[in-house]
Amino acid sequence: MERRERWETVYRSKAADAVSWYRPHLEVSLALVERLAATKKTAVLDIGGGASTLVDDLVERGFEDVTVLDVAEPALEVSRKRMDNAAERARWIAADFLTTVLETARYDVCHDRAVFHFLADARERELYFDQVERILRPDGALIIATFGLNGPERCSGLSVSRYDEDSMMQAAGERFELQEARRESHYTPTGDLQEMMYFVLRKSTSPTQS
Repeated sequence: MERRERWETVYRSKAADAVSWYRPHLEVSLALVERLAATKKTAVLDIGGGASTLVDDLVERGFEDVTVLDVAEPALEVSRKRMDNAAERARWIAADFLTTVLETARYDVCHDRAVFHFLADARERELYFDQVERILRPDGALIIATFGLNGPERCSGLSVSRYDEDSMMQAAGERFELQEARRESHYTPTGDLQEMMYFVLRKSTSPTQS
């Protein structure tokens, strides 16, 4: 099944607050974005942000340049309906992050809690970091949250990749530097404890070896 069809099916068949990754507020993500943002005009892209409430909290705190990208239009519609008129203060893109054309050097902060750990193929992971490198401004940062090594092996019927600091940097390659890593555990809507890892990456300032 194509990526778009799969995730559209998920959001048409389940309530947004019933999926295993649901959180009423993404406290860790929000704190990291606020710390990394120079001003409220900081350009933020939430990759796979669909039905997440991160956009609500950023807009409520006065961020003026927030974009939410998700492959599933129904997920974006959940957020737009929830936010009502406030949804007009964000930008919405229905597209596959790996293949869509986004403006070069457009964003100061990219955030992803939904996409990367589903990329099981090395080529897809390479395309992911190619895209991030291209759309981030020179001093921009990527916040990427994945399942930790003690996290689930499957999510929504799909196998997922689990990461620690070493495996994340092996995936990111020499183009990025790890600035921060932290573990966070939370309970899913069904009561299971789920371990996540949060990484803050920046473009490497060191020349890569040819």
